[in-house]
Formats: sequence, C-alpha cells, structure tokens
Amino acid sequence: MGLSRLNQLYRQVIMDHNEHPRNFGLTQEGGSFSIEMFNPSCGDEITVELVLNDERTMIQATRFEGVGCSISQASASMMTELFHGISLEEAKHLADLFSQMVLGQAVDLAPLKDAAILETVKNFPARIDCATLAWKAVQNFELDEAVKRKES
Repeated sequence: MGLSRLNQLYRQVIMDHNEHPRNFGLTQEGGSFSIEMFNPSCGDEITVELVLNDERTMIQATRFEGVGCSISQASASMMTELFHGISLEEAKHLADLFSQMVLGQAVDLAPLKDAAILETVKNFPARIDCATLAWKAVQNFELDEAVKRKES
C-alpha cells in the first residue's frame, strides 16, 4: 500500500472514531470507577470509566466522555474497544505499550489491534499528549484509592 493510501486510511479511521466514538457516555454503574484527565497544553478533557466485575479483577466495560481534538477522542474510542473483557493488569500493560509506541519505541503492535494505527503520532510530538490522555487515565488508576474515595 502506498504512503498516500496509508495516510488516507489513517485519517479515515481517526475521523470515524472521532465522529462516531465507541463507548461514549458514562454509565455511573455501581461497579464503575471514573478517572478524570486534563491536558493543559491543548485543553483536552476526558473522563474514563472502568466498569469492573464483582471481584474487581476484570473490566466488563470501558466508557469515556469528554471534549478534545480528534486524536484524543479517537484514541479514547479505540482504547475502550480494546479493554472490554480483560483484566485491569492487562489494560495497564496495554496502556504502557501504547505509550511506548507513540514515543517511537519498538514494540509489538499486534496486542494494540486498531489502536496501532496511531503509531504515526510519534511523528507529531505535539500530539502525543492528545493520543495518550485516555490511556494515562488507566495507567494512573489505583483500585485501592478509587475504592476508598467511592466508599467515603
């Protein structure tokens, strides 16, 4: 596939996830935990919601809500699709892998599935914070602290 066709595909996927975000809107279910993130450099704001199983070991659903550029919104949308039905530990691993990828480190892209298309963000340093905003929410999530806040 030629470079121009690849760029066109990249833009189409980003625009599709931006215009039709998957898992957009918070449920605020009993087993859910929300993490708010803000990118001061561009004004992107996002809340990521993790709906955990009763044992709090598996992610039953990941949702998000927020405002921001197409990169941050599309990236969050892709992330929510990837995290359905996996452990919190695996989600944190994938978030780390994603961050390494957009920073230009050599990683196995296969586990990131569709989100691997955002690898090209590494060529635009000003957009890295946009692409990683939702993923950082999961990286920074600490279950014990979240449970304490929810119960107080």
